[in-house]
Amino acid sequence: MIYSDKVKFILNQYENTNAGIKANLGRILMSGKLSGTGKLVILPVDQGHEHGPDKSFMVNPEAYDPIYHYELAIEAGLSAYAAPLGFLEAGAETYAGQIPTILKINSSNSLSSIKNQSKNGTVKEALRLGCAAVGFTIYPGSDYQYDMIEEFKEISFEASEAGLPSVLWSYPRGPNIDKESENSIDTIAYAAHIAALLGAHIIKVKPPSSSVTNSELKKQYSKFLSNIESLEERIKHIKKSAFNSKKIVVFSGGNAKGTKEMLEEIEQIKNGGGNGSIIGRNTFQRPRAEALQLLQSVINIYKK
Repeated sequence: MIYSDKVKFILNQYENTNAGIKANLGRILMSGKLSGTGKLVILPVDQGHEHGPDKSFMVNPEAYDPIYHYELAIEAGLSAYAAPLGFLEAGAETYAGQIPTILKINSSNSLSSIKNQSKNGTVKEALRLGCAAVGFTIYPGSDYQYDMIEEFKEISFEASEAGLPSVLWSYPRGPNIDKESENSIDTIAYAAHIAALLGAHIIKVKPPSSSVTNSELKKQYSKFLSNIESLEERIKHIKKSAFNSKKIVVFSGGNAKGTKEMLEEIEQIKNGGGNGSIIGRNTFQRPRAEALQLLQSVINIYKK
């Protein structure tokens, strides 16, 4: 495999890693239809654990089957497929080597009211399944944030020793963070920066809104951001928050939305320098043919 100049440039930003981590990052960056572009589209399917199977899959019953998601990700030509242990185990041997996989090591569930996650996978299991990376979620702002951060550091250290990069879902949540604040530009920038400081190799955050939660920062945003109403400009700022764009940052698809709205958002993420998208329910909740068409449109935008 010969790396493109864009992939070489990205990998060169990751100092103090090891050959295994760079090889696996390269494996993800060189897979699928976006191979060599420096952009990623990843299918995450942890929603069944997070929100329950019916809320996640009932609108598209094929999606109850773990094999469906392997086949969707492979046929669409995606960069990677991320899921909890059981979903990956269901097809790991059959689809070995056909797409990079990411074992999501912790999860929450909507039956609980606390903002925390439990570990339900291990680095050893990721290696057994042939995964290219491990995934983990933290909730900056939660009453349990420090426990989650310590757990992530333990997992990421073990993964690094085994040559596996870490993908960190950094989602602000907690008693002092309301729904609007979860997505505000200053909160998302803070979440991305925390993830970078913790050593995450790929950072997943939500696309930021134009609101500013911290009143002390409102004047600074007005002064230093040319147009906070532009998602493209907000994406540039989030990338800057992740070590001046040196970290790979991918953006979630968020709540279910129409195709036109989805593609307009992707266009702005791409123009703002985002490294790609990690899109779950906006794909697997659509019928298969429609999901494949949408993913092809997303890939076409990132290929421009």
